[in-house]
Amino acid sequence: MKLPIFIADAFTARAFRGNPAAVCLLENELDEDMHQKIAREMNLSETAFIRKLHPTDNFAQSSCFGLRWFTPASEVPLCGHATLASAAVLFHKIKNMNSTLTFVTLSGELRARQAEDGIVLDLPLYPVYPQDFHEVEDLIKTAIGNTLVQDICYSPDTRKLLLRLSDTYNRSFLENLKVNTENLLQVENTGKVKGLILTLKGEPGGQSQSFDFYSRYFAPWVGVAEDPVTGSAHAVLSSYWSQQLGKKEMHAFQCSQRGGELGISLRPDGRVDIRGGAAVVLEGTLTA
Repeated sequence: MKLPIFIADAFTARAFRGNPAAVCLLENELDEDMHQKIAREMNLSETAFIRKLHPTDNFAQSSCFGLRWFTPASEVPLCGHATLASAAVLFHKIKNMNSTLTFVTLSGELRARQAEDGIVLDLPLYPVYPQDFHEVEDLIKTAIGNTLVQDICYSPDTRKLLLRLSDTYNRSFLENLKVNTENLLQVENTGKVKGLILTLKGEPGGQSQSFDFYSRYFAPWVGVAEDPVTGSAHAVLSSYWSQQLGKKEMHAFQCSQRGGELGISLRPDGRVDIRGGAAVVLEGTLTA
């Protein structure tokens, strides 16, 4: 078996920032268990597998492909950064001739289009609902101790819990906050929560670039302690902050150690466009 494989850093224009994903191009069907084995070998938060939908399809000319995502532990229903990485490989390395690509996934059809300042993903926009504090009190205390929480919401579609930290905190507080993910699996094992979003209202830029909101994302339930930059979490964050700020166009920063920027635009059809750059940092052949 020889498979073309790439690693691309998503939601950044510069190598070694943003969120790395492995991207595998499948000329032929792959044994089901091999997807997980390869993802475990790559040991990145996500490995994406792009497959042809018809035998006559061509990675350079076709515009519609199948796409699946695996963490080292399991398959996931949606991954924004690995979709961006997949589109970047097809556009920039394979030189796909189309301006828009469609991916058939577990979350329906997702589109990625080339833009002047990166690649735009058309993702579902997931609503959030107020969450009772007492139901998730143990999880919050375990994760962030006595950090002040201003708002708690839940996204049932994605099973993500969103904690908005107090407006009294700034970006550097969120960046330096020690989050205990090790014990979260013991505290929350009902299956209700699969991801934890911490978010903070942005600050006026002054000399530096201004952002509408900041976030960090933790998903130990799927084997990812902290994810560097998360498209799927922003499909939830976009819904929340659009309501809070009364804005449909937003600029977001995920303040993990690697960091990443996302441009957000709520669409009239109830979905969300999430824009980001990508840098392909490795290409090679997987042999087994």
